[in-house]
Amino acid sequence: MEVRTHFRTIVLSDIHLGSKGSKAREVTAFLKQYTCDKLLLNGDIIDGWQLKKYGNTWKKKHTGFFRQVLKMIEQYDTKVIYLRGNHDDFLDHVLPLRVGKYFSIRRDYILKTHLNQHYYVTHGDIFDRITTHLKWLAYVGDVGYNLLLGINKFYNHWRAWRGLPYYSLSQEIKHKVKAAVNYISDFEEKLADLAQSKGCTGIICGHIHQPSIRMIGNVQYLNSGDWVESLTALVEDHEGVWNLLYYTPTTVDNKEEENSTEEEDDQQEDLLKSLISLSAMKE
Repeated sequence: MEVRTHFRTIVLSDIHLGSKGSKAREVTAFLKQYTCDKLLLNGDIIDGWQLKKYGNTWKKKHTGFFRQVLKMIEQYDTKVIYLRGNHDDFLDHVLPLRVGKYFSIRRDYILKTHLNQHYYVTHGDIFDRITTHLKWLAYVGDVGYNLLLGINKFYNHWRAWRGLPYYSLSQEIKHKVKAAVNYISDFEEKLADLAQSKGCTGIICGHIHQPSIRMIGNVQYLNSGDWVESLTALVEDHEGVWNLLYYTPTTVDNKEEENSTEEEDDQQEDLLKSLISLSAMKE
């Protein structure tokens, strides 16, 4: 019998299912390695912008991720909390929503640990002036980011052919461009202040695709990164200690995904159909 590492909490964000850059198979393979009491899906899980604006299609590998989440609920009684991000803002139609005993959709959440510490959980776009007030400009930035990912993909094919390791153009830009560095620093400090104002000892977020665990004053700042480039997740063990896990891409076994029966699809995809329909309704 396969033994899986069990955590109190796993946090994933910025998977961007429906976009070309999403590592859907990798994040599904990651979840097959672990079990947890709580799974926090902290925003931008479904990329409604890409699905609606740019004609991308929903694929079986995207459904495969949610099928694995539903299996965690069925087999391990995992409590799943899906928090709305800016790219899955179509969820505004239904917030807050509870589906059965173990699945809920919310705007934010306060996580209480067994050490009686409280963490404020939010995607993080609340402090992004671009996505909250100038959405048209955010769409332009989204196009540029996806173009950069396309260039990066071809560049890394060449690097792999030369036997060189993976290189992220977008991450390099974020680390070197002064405006990007200042934005990230300001983003982190504002979220730390928000957590403190809510009486919390920590903040858990995503949004900027920069995995991190560090102290900002008296507040512990945790960012789960993304599943476009970083391939990272936050995990809390049973002692209340947080860590970042980095998934190493391998040849993913897709046999289970390919061989799923029609009966399984019918039983497990009612929730998915509802979420995708909401995305299509978003004006």
